[in-house]
Amino acid sequence: MTHTAMNEVLEDLKALVRSAEELLDTTAHDASSAAVGVRERATRTLQAAKQQLSGLERAAEAKAREADRYVHENPWTAIGLGAAVGVLLGVLIGRRER
Repeated sequence: MTHTAMNEVLEDLKALVRSAEELLDTTAHDASSAAVGVRERATRTLQAAKQQLSGLERAAEAKAREADRYVHENPWTAIGLGAAVGVLLGVLIGRRER
């Protein structure tokens, strides 16, 4: 997964968490015991999702820094790898169109 794609996924997950928080806030006026139980479980689940999202974000940033460092230390290897992937994709796309 590319750095840009990972950032898009993380941003989508953050938006989902924000939406869930807003939903919980708007339903806070319902005081029935069933609603309270559901809201408490949803809040716990949301907190766990936030922690996991934070961990994923840190891991993605570390991987991006590692990839950036590798490309700077081995530019010709990175160019060769990119060219090989491009040729492979070209062959696969060419076969698909036949």
